Amino acid sequence: MMQQTILITGASSGFGAMTAKALARAGHRVYASMRDPQARGGAAAAEVERLARDEKLAFRAIALNVLSGPSIEAAVRTVIEDAGRIDVVIHNAGHMVFGPTEAFTPEQLAALYDVNVLGTQRVNRAVLPHLRGFGRALMIWVGSSSTRGGTPPFLAPYFAAKAGMDALAQSYALELARFGIETSIVVPGAFTKGTEHFAHSGKPADTERADAYWSGPYAGVDEQALKGLAGLEPADADPSKVAQAIVDLVAMPHGRRPFRVHVDPSDDGATIVNGVADRVRAQLLERIGLADLLHPSL
Repeated sequence: MMQQTILITGASSGFGAMTAKALARAGHRVYASMRDPQARGGAAAAEVERLARDEKLAFRAIALNVLSGPSIEAAVRTVIEDAGRIDVVIHNAGHMVFGPTEAFTPEQLAALYDVNVLGTQRVNRAVLPHLRGFGRALMIWVGSSSTRGGTPPFLAPYFAAKAGMDALAQSYALELARFGIETSIVVPGAFTKGTEHFAHSGKPADTERADAYWSGPYAGVDEQALKGLAGLEPADADPSKVAQAIVDLVAMPHGRRPFRVHVDPSDDGATIVNGVADRVRAQLLERIGLADLLHPSL
């Protein structure tokens, strides 16, 4: 196996932390970036350092705030100076909210898009000048089955942001292919256990409007939605399978990786809808004579 130099965002917890550890243990040089390595007493960064030391892994925690261009530039500079190149970029940083859509302020939606969508654009503008020069790179986007699967209520701002990120990823894939940069979108389902997405989700700022829902005709629907999602999830649903899917993607030969990988034990329908949408996308590219953009130059 060839060691890859990998930069992953949002690696302090959840899918990001699991993926960073799994990739390091698979023999790659991994830079686990997190908004603030000193948060929560520095526990996440300390865990990275401990694993690097105890298991002799090429594993390092670095600061990278996807809301800050200078922070991202500094992180990318650190990786390039340390490793000489970046082979894989994993867009994983994100944030979830839960509540009646009307009760979220426009500013709250803007902040959510800032993390989930604009954050990827800031990272890309920092890393792509390097990746375009290196060639044969890989960009992985951690999406969500909510963008095209069945969608329960009260998660609309998050769903909309993830849909925006997915649309961005699809176009970037076409625009980077001739530079030899491959794109894969990993599509996790609604894992309600084993990550902190739901526990750390944001709430509506306008509590008065939220109460109009919670104390009105939608009383109890929030609990029903969450309980229903949890009920769809098989008892053996394991979020570490998302990390393993990413490890497997990185190990595949360049130019042979699937455009999407679904990891959805609840089977909410995203696999079917994405399959149709991606086929239509490919057919359009063929019809306009740009089918070569569907795969990276080797």
